Amino acid sequence: MTDQPDDAAPETQEESVPAPPLPPRKVGLLAAIAATVVILDLISKIVIVATVQPGEPVRVLGGLVYLSLIRNPGAAFSMATGMTWVLALVAIGVVIFIIRMAPRLRSTPWAVSLGLVLGGAMGNLIDRIFRAPGFLQGHVVDFVSVFGPNAQYFPVFNVADSAITIGGISLVVTALLGIDFDGTRTKSGKAKNA
Repeated sequence: MTDQPDDAAPETQEESVPAPPLPPRKVGLLAAIAATVVILDLISKIVIVATVQPGEPVRVLGGLVYLSLIRNPGAAFSMATGMTWVLALVAIGVVIFIIRMAPRLRSTPWAVSLGLVLGGAMGNLIDRIFRAPGFLQGHVVDFVSVFGPNAQYFPVFNVADSAITIGGISLVVTALLGIDFDGTRTKSGKAKNA
């Protein structure tokens, strides 16, 4: 047994700390939420078009909600009514952007938020493509009027509009909490939660 001289430094090996495993991808969650929104939006529009006549709103929940069939050529709140084809192209861009981002998605809040936005964009895009007056010019079927009939107090909306709004708000909250697309948290988000 040999003694090591006092002045000789012991050999040190840097222990490599394994990187934490990446969370699983969330493409399936995003796709399931988007598909659910599209299906609910389509079914609700088919039922409303078949059962509610324009100008004859149906009172629901004691007047808290009215089912008022309105065909909207514009965006939310009836803005840009003469730009239907532009709105259709914007929706196509949103759909393509989210689908291209999806394979890198590893955050549940981002998956839920983007799934809602994707489903809503696709739901209204289906109207723009397939409803009258024609391709990329179709009017979106809106039917939920709150507090009064025919958008008396608040613009009429549909399931797709609701999904886009909730998804958009959720995206802002997720970003403010510092949750990144890949499931990690930014330092500012960690500091806020500490």
